[in-house]
Formats: sequence, C-alpha cells, structure tokens
Amino acid sequence: MSTVVMHNVVSVDGFIADAKDQVGPLFDWYSNGDVQLGGAGRVSRASADYVQPIWANIGSMVIGRHLFDMTNGWEGKPPTGEHVVVVSHRPKPDGWHPEASYHFVADVAQAVAKARELAGERNVAVAAGDVGGQAFARGLVDEVAMDVVPVVFGSGKRYFGSADGQYLLEDPHTVIQGDRVLHLLYRVRR
Repeated sequence: MSTVVMHNVVSVDGFIADAKDQVGPLFDWYSNGDVQLGGAGRVSRASADYVQPIWANIGSMVIGRHLFDMTNGWEGKPPTGEHVVVVSHRPKPDGWHPEASYHFVADVAQAVAKARELAGERNVAVAAGDVGGQAFARGLVDEVAMDVVPVVFGSGKRYFGSADGQYLLEDPHTVIQGDRVLHLLYRVRR
C-alpha cells in the first residue's frame, strides 16, 4: 500500500511562500550544486541522493486548485509521478490538456483516496499548504517531508495551512544536510 507524504520546501519559521505567493530564496538550493536533478536544476550530491529516489517512488500527487492555477498544472506534465489529483470545487478547464492524467475532486479525503488508487504501490505526494494541512489534520498523511531552507519569512503561507491543534510526529528518520537546505522526513505519530 502506498505511503502518503506531505512535502514542500519551507523556511525555518514554517512558511512555503510569502503572502503574495513569492517563494524568494526557498528554491535557490535547486541551482547551487553539481548534480543535475531532472529538469529541476543542479543540486548538491547529498540533496540529489535524497531527492532522486523519493521522486522516483511517487505515483501521484494531490494539490490544491490554487497551486494548479499558479503553475497551470505544469502544462499537463506533473513534476513527479504520473497522476495529479486537484482538490477543487471547479472542474478541469475546458480543453485543458485532455491527455493529461489530472483528476478534479471537491473533497480532500476523496482526493487522497483517488491518489492512492492511481499510485498503486508507489507513494502519494501531498503538497503542503492549505490542502496538505487539511489532509494532515484529518489523519490522512503518513509522513511529513520538509526541505528546510535557512531563511525567515516572518509571515506568509504556512506549511501546515490552517491546521490548528497539536499533532505529534516521530523523531525524524531521515536527516540530510544539503547545500543551503536541510532535508527532514518524519513519520506521523498515530
């Protein structure tokens, strides 16, 4: 059965973007190394050794409509995995990449279930932020992956979205220091 992993790049104070959806230096580590990471850029050897197998094991992604609209759904080609499930009350835009394996559902629990079905034995990546926070708060996330960048935003879009309350994670089972990024992977305590 697939593992559901909530993931994003994050500032040390817990933000995935500023209030205007600008990511500032959060993704600079994708261009500061010697190892090609797919079409994403060049990263350090340590980051590549961590990221490449994770990306290779993703079968589907769950994202919100806001991210879909901001990226135009990556023009129908997911950055990783073969399938994308978009949580949205609006349907796929008319005529938008009919060949793309993108599915639009109105509920985060249905989105995770659909993504698990599509992923098969591979993992499901849930984008952190509002949709990721909803999935996390509902107990639908198995692991939390954070690529922590040494920058303080002070305010902006929170990694865990609007999830409130207290949740416990296990100690990180993966800690990898890259160049200007710290990769952390936690299991969610049940």
